[in-house]
Amino acid sequence: MKRSDCLALKVNSRGRNASIKAPMFIVRSNVIESFEYQTPIANARSFFSHGANYIGVMPNLESIHTDERGVTRWNIAVEVPLIGRWKMPFAVDFLSADDIIEWYPAGIEKLNFLRCVTELSPQSETSTMVRITHNLELRRKHATELHALAGLAGERMISREMESEVTRMLKVFMVRAKEKLEN
Repeated sequence: MKRSDCLALKVNSRGRNASIKAPMFIVRSNVIESFEYQTPIANARSFFSHGANYIGVMPNLESIHTDERGVTRWNIAVEVPLIGRWKMPFAVDFLSADDIIEWYPAGIEKLNFLRCVTELSPQSETSTMVRITHNLELRRKHATELHALAGLAGERMISREMESEVTRMLKVFMVRAKEKLEN
């Protein structure tokens, strides 16, 4: 069993803490897409830095909301064959430095991890290459915490289907973003 596939649980045994490793059910998706946009880098930076620009442009992204505690959540719903529709909130933090824009898992997040890194590279004064790396990871102690049939489908099949859906989402997003940025 790999260390990354385990969850350390604290157990009180005769007044002492002991660390026990329990296997986890983990579903992952890692997608990278690149597009060239006929827009100056400042316009691309402005567009990709504002969460509101993702709503309605990225399929399956239902909302981005910041609660009263200052925690920002991306609320994503995806259709997974044999499993059905999953709605998941991803608590994220935001960082923008020079030509890198990143949404990454908030420190409070323990189950649903989202990392979206946008790298901007000027090709000319009126053209920008945009590369987006989108990583999702769902962790649960038991497969049934995701869905009653998740254990039957298995981590690999669900990960493969989720990655396929995220790839489709990202490609549609990049095309729609191109329409907005170039008009």
